[in-house]
Amino acid sequence: MDEQLQEDWLEAQLRQETPYIDDDGFTARVVQSLPAPARRRSFRETILICVTLLASMVTYFVSDGGRFLITAVYRLASMPVLFVGLVAICCALVLSAVAAGAALSNVREQR
Repeated sequence: MDEQLQEDWLEAQLRQETPYIDDDGFTARVVQSLPAPARRRSFRETILICVTLLASMVTYFVSDGGRFLITAVYRLASMPVLFVGLVAICCALVLSAVAAGAALSNVREQR
């Protein structure tokens, strides 16, 4: 019972509004005097973007214009529905197991 009273008192203290302390515009002046955040792209970001674009173009041309994707779609469409369903269920189970493992790992780290 004593703990409940203490929690109620603490909750009441936290809920009370504290009056604003007038600082005669000091906070506003400090915020206005802060420099604007400068956003510039780093050289590393530019290199990564260029390498990614180059690798994408090379892969597209080496794969005969992405023809392997069309072939994969045709193969998938010609498979029996039962087989595609089993593959989808297996993928869902594997992904669920990985997600559960990651969640358990996260819980263990937080302890």
